[in-house]
Amino acid sequence: MSNRTWAEWHAEHERTLADPHGFLAITSLNFLDATPRRFPDAPGEWSTGPDGVVVDLAQGESLTVDGAEVTGRHSFGVLPERGGVFPAFGDAVIEVAKRGGFDIIRPRHPSNELRLRFRGVPAYEPAEKWQLTGRYVPFDEPRDVTVGAAVEGLEHVYESPGRVEFEALGTPLALTVFNGRTPGSFFALFTDETSGVTTYAANRSLAIDAPAADGTVTLDFNQATNLVCAYTDFATCPLPPAENRLPVAVEAGEKIPYERQP
Repeated sequence: MSNRTWAEWHAEHERTLADPHGFLAITSLNFLDATPRRFPDAPGEWSTGPDGVVVDLAQGESLTVDGAEVTGRHSFGVLPERGGVFPAFGDAVIEVAKRGGFDIIRPRHPSNELRLRFRGVPAYEPAEKWQLTGRYVPFDEPRDVTVGAAVEGLEHVYESPGRVEFEALGTPLALTVFNGRTPGSFFALFTDETSGVTTYAANRSLAIDAPAADGTVTLDFNQATNLVCAYTDFATCPLPPAENRLPVAVEAGEKIPYERQP
């Protein structure tokens, strides 16, 4: 990837973070239970149960769901893990989702101070030495891997089809990978010797394109990104599996966000 292409990729990533209803717009993280509760940054009383998430809207309150205005009692049904919907009110939306087996709501307000103060993401200058070639080694059968989360007491389960073996700074290394957003692609959660020093302590993520026919993959650590827990305390991000703690300093990709620096 040329410096120009990297700069365009990085700028697009920053634009996504700064979206009016992106993660920087989240104003609270609320775990729902059977007791209806009202939150200061969202209309209605919210609860969940065997039939899924329900909101009871008082007189004068409404939400827009799939383009239609709803009032009174509305059921969102049972949501799939890592799925969610985004009903709107005014210039804000409410993320209604399931994370780690728990139903949550996260209101997202464009006027949130964290979003308004956002000034981009610091990163290492791209370097060719961090564009590495690796080899994908599939497991005999995909494995469910349980990992921790940025929220204490929460766990995530991801299916892992295999691992990627590679070498960096003369050290043989490997990463357990999870299925990516496009068919055949992967992503890896990892930490390394820069974590907590120049890069975010808890995790970074690396997207990996589908392997070639011979199993060859490219790992471009220049595109290692922060997860959203690097910016906001209202995130439920997964942590890397223990074996993905790399014993080398990956001086590439995104650094500790300005918002988390002293």
